[in-house]
Parts: sequence; C-alpha cells; structure tokens
Amino acid sequence: MIRCLLAVALVALLPGAAWACLPGFEGTKQSRSNGITVAYKSQPAPIPVGQPFVLEIAVCPAPRALELDAHMPAHRHGMNYRPSITNPSPGLYRAEGLVLHMPGEWEFVFEVGLPSGARQRLTSPHLAQ
Repeated sequence: MIRCLLAVALVALLPGAAWACLPGFEGTKQSRSNGITVAYKSQPAPIPVGQPFVLEIAVCPAPRALELDAHMPAHRHGMNYRPSITNPSPGLYRAEGLVLHMPGEWEFVFEVGLPSGARQRLTSPHLAQ
C-alpha cells in the first residue's frame, strides 16, 4: 500500500519536475523526445501570417546549441527568412525574424545540439491562419 502511494505521488510530480527547469513556460506548446523537452511561446500570440514574430524557447536539459526552422510538409518548402537566435541564459533562447509567409500547416523544427556532440531533432505542428 505504501509503495503504491509513493508510486502515485512520484508520477504526480513528474510533470512539475519537467517544468522546474522550464520556468515561465508552464502550459506553453511543447515537444518531447528522448528525455529532451522544448517549450515555446510566440510574440505576438497568435502568430500572424505574413508578419514577423518572435519565439521564446526553453530547452531542458540545457543543450550545447539550438537551431530552428519552420517548413510546410505538404508543400515541401520552408520559410523565406532565417531567424536570428540568441541564448540569454542556459536553456533559454530567443528566435527573431521568423515569418510564416502563407496560411496552412507548418512544422517548427528544433535541432538540439547535445553536450555529447550528438544532435536531436524535435518537431511541433502549427496551423497558420
């Protein structure tokens, strides 16, 4: 009985534990894979079509590097612009100069450079309207 209660308590804490390293990103859009979580929010929100926007991004655990792109899988093309990415503190990034130039289904592609030198790709769908 005690083991069961401890297991339930541990499982209940897991989502909060993920947010512990992503302060300020509770309830934001996210992508998870192989122990890496990428959470992000846009300015402005919602993301306007054909207008520049900013993504604030948190990666946990903090990576060595982060690259970002967006593409339309159905059209097999990406953005016409390259974002500028800054890293104000470990695990936190700011991508500026993004433009989704047409409405439709897009994917944000986060290329995470791990401390080991390996790279992990995470994607997150976005519908631009």
